[in-house]
Amino acid sequence: MAFETFQQEYLQMPAVTRAYTTACVLTTAAVQLEVITPFQLYFNPDLIFKNYQVWRLVTNFLFFGPVGFNFLFNMIFLYRYCRMLEEGSFRGRTADFVFMFLFGGLLMTLFGMFVTLVFLGQAFTIMLVYIWSRRNPAVRMNFFGLLNFQAPFLPWVLMAFSLLLGNSVIVDLLGIAVGHVYYFLEDVFPRQLGGVRLLQTPSILVWVFDRDDDPAYTPLHEDAPGGYAWGAEPQEPRDEGEREGQPDDADG
Repeated sequence: MAFETFQQEYLQMPAVTRAYTTACVLTTAAVQLEVITPFQLYFNPDLIFKNYQVWRLVTNFLFFGPVGFNFLFNMIFLYRYCRMLEEGSFRGRTADFVFMFLFGGLLMTLFGMFVTLVFLGQAFTIMLVYIWSRRNPAVRMNFFGLLNFQAPFLPWVLMAFSLLLGNSVIVDLLGIAVGHVYYFLEDVFPRQLGGVRLLQTPSILVWVFDRDDDPAYTPLHEDAPGGYAWGAEPQEPRDEGEREGQPDDADG
């Protein structure tokens, strides 16, 4: 019964979210089983461009460290916000969603050459969180039942939490920076006077991903809680300014 429930939930995930989270889990499992080592996965420009180990351009986004709190924390946020974006503002626009992945990954790779980061998966997760939070500014959130704030503050709360754990905030700042670049070019600049949409999804992606609607999953609507509920109950909207049907988010 438990396996059937898991299988049903897995198959209901939208395609891009399912593919990316599966790749991350399988990569981590392969490292845990010592089939491969992190030294074969990390981002190294010399090995990529001089030794032609081009797979590192992808694998450095798939490994979040050994199984533990940090891995589970990142996977929860990756799964939830990737899915919320794909089933929310990118609903029916799989090609645009894939293009966002490629655009964000390219920018992080370029920046990664200058900040000496070896794994960029966490930064990519923060990028997804940032874009979702800016597109859902009215959602109220709760972090560990201790802190209440509006959704746009979530990336900064996560960065502060990472700092408290003794981690470097460079990864979080990179994710926030890349997320803001995408958000500005896609959501802000085209709406300004004389603005144009600079990020045009290539036709080949539209041909591959958007030829047919994908009926293979059940939507996790964007008006559902935007992240993992750390034991806090959602609150009722307190004013008419809330999006219709949008509950407060219990997130963390």
